[in-house]
Amino acid sequence: MNSNNLLAGLGGAIVLTILNETLKNVSGDMPRIELVGEEAVQKTAAFFGVEISDQDTLYGASLVGDLLSNTTYFSLISGEGSALWTKAASAGIVAGLGAVNLPSKLGLEDEPVAKSPNTKLLTTAYYLAGALTTAMLLQILEKYNSTKL
Repeated sequence: MNSNNLLAGLGGAIVLTILNETLKNVSGDMPRIELVGEEAVQKTAAFFGVEISDQDTLYGASLVGDLLSNTTYFSLISGEGSALWTKAASAGIVAGLGAVNLPSKLGLEDEPVAKSPNTKLLTTAYYLAGALTTAMLLQILEKYNSTKL
């Protein structure tokens, strides 16, 4: 993995986060990915004997954790031409389906990301948008670096 992958992955993670944060209050069916993250952070902290009582601290820790994990995941996207876009689309759909289906299997509440068919579809679409953004940024960065040489 090179720095282009990390930067592109960060871009994808930021787009995913912006989508969630700007649209979460549009309607009751919108995904609330951050709520699953907050629960995961709280349960992890409790495992280590720590309680996070301040909502802003919990929200911030969840946001950082989401950005780091999504950057890491999206930075694994690679390839050239149509293969890059196929891998990105596949990675986005898999991540979205995981976000919808894994919380309950991990002991977390899945309602914020899976309460309705529309919520499930939007959750998956957010991850797909992040992955496709990663592919676009990767192409831009690689083109920029090749013209620099």
